[in-house]
Amino acid sequence: MPLLEVRDLHVEFRTRDGVAEAVRGVDYAVDSGETLAVLGESGSGKSVTAQAVMGILDTPPGRITRGQILFQGRDMLRMPEEERRRIRGRQLSMIFQDALSALNPVLSVGFQLGEMFRVHQGLSRKEARARAIELMERVNIPAAKSRVGDFPHQFSGGMRQRIMIAMALALEPDLIIADEPTTALDVTVQAQVMELLAELQREYQMGLILITHDLGVVADVADKIAVMYAGRIVETAPVHELYKRPLHPYTRGLLDSIPRLDQKGQELYAIKGLPPSPHHIPPGCAFHPRCPMARAVCRTDDPPLYEVDEERGSACHFWKEMPDAP
Repeated sequence: MPLLEVRDLHVEFRTRDGVAEAVRGVDYAVDSGETLAVLGESGSGKSVTAQAVMGILDTPPGRITRGQILFQGRDMLRMPEEERRRIRGRQLSMIFQDALSALNPVLSVGFQLGEMFRVHQGLSRKEARARAIELMERVNIPAAKSRVGDFPHQFSGGMRQRIMIAMALALEPDLIIADEPTTALDVTVQAQVMELLAELQREYQMGLILITHDLGVVADVADKIAVMYAGRIVETAPVHELYKRPLHPYTRGLLDSIPRLDQKGQELYAIKGLPPSPHHIPPGCAFHPRCPMARAVCRTDDPPLYEVDEERGSACHFWKEMPDAP
């Protein structure tokens, strides 16, 4: 049984402009100790799917219209809200992409870290403060004892992200969802944060869902990848197989967009056009207006996620024609 399994998840937003189909039949699963990377451009539905899993979707205007979210075999969408709240933080936790917005600016980081222990474990303020210091030291924040009373704005971007990781780890959850954990960080700090996440995952044997738009970030940490486009998963694969031979033109475009040392001085490749609005998903394959392989059938028939083998899937009519990566 997977630790988390999402089945046929549909999420829509009712707005003045009409119904926006943000998530359109997403399926994925992650096991204990496994890292699933969910990739795609902004607006592809990655974060909305994560919010639906966590139960923090803004409702209204957001609404889950269909599907199941099975955590340790139990459908979270059928749980009473009080029971689901007990799972959040204790067994299922999330690292948000903008730490400065996610942290309360008028409360010290020690108070915010300690709150997890006060609420879920009934510890006193003194005991919670001691645990907060332990967590800060565990995520390699220097001088944790003297900085536990500092406020979020007194930390650098990389340190704030470490605090968010500490907060997510506080109760040693079974699964962490990391939503763009390296956004707005420089390359060196990105590498440090990703290395820390991988180390902590190995230590606690957690499942990890890593949401990102950067294929370069996940190359060394992910076990498998799910690529999303226009609210759907268009390709799934073990990480090394996907890099070796992507089986969807969109995945190939993302890979070709990564800067390479052997192409110094050449113009950086970019996928033509823009992702479709969730209010106006084109008929057929949603990627066909931007796809160099598009044919007549792509404009009328929306391809299913074809099962290539036990570990791979591709939502492309012509996946068999995809060449190996250069």
